[in-house]
Amino acid sequence: MKILLILGVVAVQLALSRVAWGADNRGARGTFRPPAIPLVTHDPYLSVWSVSDRLPDTWTRHWTGAVQAMCGMARIDGKAFRFAGEQPPAAPAMVQRSVEVLPTRTIYEFEAADVALRVTFLTPVLPDDLDVLARPLTYVILDAHASDGKPHSVQLYFDITGEWAVDKSDQEVAWGRADANGLTALRIGTVEQPVLKKKGDDLRIDWGHAYLAAPASTDTHTAIASDTASRGGFVDSGRTPDKDDSRMPRRANDAWPVLALSFDLGSIDKTAVSRRLMIAYDDEYSIELMGEKLRPYWRRSGMDAQALLAAANKDYPSLVDRCAKFDTELMDALIKAGGPAYGQIGALAYRHSFAAQKIAASKDGAPLMFPKENFSNGCISTVDVIYPAAPIFLLLNTALMKAQMKPVLDYAAAPRWKWPFAPHDLGTYPLANGQVYGGGEKTEENQMPVEESANLLILLAATAKADGNADFAAAYWPVISKWAEYLRDKGLDPEKQLCTDDFAGHLAHNTNLSIKAILALGAYSQLCDTMKKPEAAQYRESAKTMAAQWLEMAGDGDHYRLAFDKPGTWSQKYNLVWDKLLGLNLFPADVARKEVAYYKKVQNAYGVPLDNRKTYTKLDWLLWSATLAEKREDFDALLAPALKFINETPSRVPLTDWYDTVSAKMEGFQARPVIGGLFIKMLADESTWKHWSAKAQAAK
Repeated sequence: MKILLILGVVAVQLALSRVAWGADNRGARGTFRPPAIPLVTHDPYLSVWSVSDRLPDTWTRHWTGAVQAMCGMARIDGKAFRFAGEQPPAAPAMVQRSVEVLPTRTIYEFEAADVALRVTFLTPVLPDDLDVLARPLTYVILDAHASDGKPHSVQLYFDITGEWAVDKSDQEVAWGRADANGLTALRIGTVEQPVLKKKGDDLRIDWGHAYLAAPASTDTHTAIASDTASRGGFVDSGRTPDKDDSRMPRRANDAWPVLALSFDLGSIDKTAVSRRLMIAYDDEYSIELMGEKLRPYWRRSGMDAQALLAAANKDYPSLVDRCAKFDTELMDALIKAGGPAYGQIGALAYRHSFAAQKIAASKDGAPLMFPKENFSNGCISTVDVIYPAAPIFLLLNTALMKAQMKPVLDYAAAPRWKWPFAPHDLGTYPLANGQVYGGGEKTEENQMPVEESANLLILLAATAKADGNADFAAAYWPVISKWAEYLRDKGLDPEKQLCTDDFAGHLAHNTNLSIKAILALGAYSQLCDTMKKPEAAQYRESAKTMAAQWLEMAGDGDHYRLAFDKPGTWSQKYNLVWDKLLGLNLFPADVARKEVAYYKKVQNAYGVPLDNRKTYTKLDWLLWSATLAEKREDFDALLAPALKFINETPSRVPLTDWYDTVSAKMEGFQARPVIGGLFIKMLADESTWKHWSAKAQAAK
């Protein structure tokens, strides 16, 4: 979790209630205003968000803040209105009545000239179906009806720009059409096609192609044209130009070529008329792993973009039903676990978590999942990002958890990794060719030895608990046993080193890091026990002894210290949550009680600071600390300021996890995988965890 100078914060003003809000920003069930709204959210390169109060107020943007525009219009009785995008000016904005955010859907309601329009962005992020989950495709569903019950002539329009396929808008693009089995499909991409040639953080993809497609029909018209010709043609006549623009290649910002669709609904009345389209991106190759280019998982058996579109079109009716059922079940579970506010936060966090990951296929076709450290330092497969992001994957499908750990564990077990502790990362996204952070593979300088070793041991034990076996850990037993020995030697009182909160700098004698090491030894003992290994007892005893020593060393009256040698200090002990979740019971229950009571005393308007040194906090850790609470009212008391932060932060970006608890301003980071950590409360109830684990197992 590294610091990057953020180049800018995108302004966005959004308002939601539970999952919905009205034009007056007051919902019947109370207000909820996320900083940004997920629209087309699949991976670090295909991740587009609404960044305004209302969808037609500004252009949509990539999570980095770069414009990746879409334009949507409805032409009603000869007059055009916008429902997405800030132009053309000849089409005034429709009135936005509400927006609803659910785990797999974002639903807008608009109205103009006595016609109501529902616009649904359906991203089928179904965790127990990797074939569907890995598809880089979002459906946009347009449902129109006459709100006054009278007949109205209606045409609908939608486009995306060449910005979706470039890193910088001055890159040259070319375009064309694709034959996709009953679909009309348009595509655009760069001329250069630098496949996997760039690495870094503030980047957009500039290889592969963006697609816009819809079922072919006589009332569907398509064009690839300049923005003014395409949008102007619709405003004037209700359809796109008859011929594609032939002036190519040209820069994406040269007369702004767009992929455009229009639908002529004819005369409609109170009965809703529906049309749909698909936005997709085929990157062809996704990740480079130790010098080998990996295909995206959906391409592992030879599927190409046309086959992807055809399969998605065929599956559409069933996916609509499946996503609606999934959204209802997950929302009910979130609310049951942590109340309505937790449900609001969980619905928003859901697509954040998956949109910062990419699922690629190994050379034998197995899924490998690669998270990116968005607006942090751009690392790929960072262990101390995998750790905080883990709860959502541990809950919904451990196959996804294992797909993230496997590349790291394979690397750690290889001869090139010579250290007795776990690595920090695999490289800089999208090139996973070896650690780049700190000393890399060359020195121990600025490594995170206790942090990363403990992270992986805890996650391996949590995965084994969910699976009911330790088969995955067994395949890496020699290397993880080496880490356990390292932690038994170094973990109780860590020397001056970095932990995951490295933006705060090096810290010696870190009590929270010590907790992590102790619990990791307990987790290793648990793995030993699952595998019937005789050393289980000795590691359990070591962890118990270290926990007892920790109590003596860390105590500071009514709370526990930030560092063993610093009386009068305090910090969030968020790592302690695994003592509860794994059933290790290494620390007395009173430790968590004391800490929770103290957090309530020191929290600010927008949450509990990370520790006494600064007023900033981490949203993921704040939810972990709240999950330590035994009583619901204590959990609610710690959750409420986090909800207030989400509602009131002036930093309008996809959720940041690092912010100031006094000003609610972002300190850094946005749209990161760690938002998956907000699901940790769901793991605290044994029956809930078992229920969702069983669903994933049954779907295999």
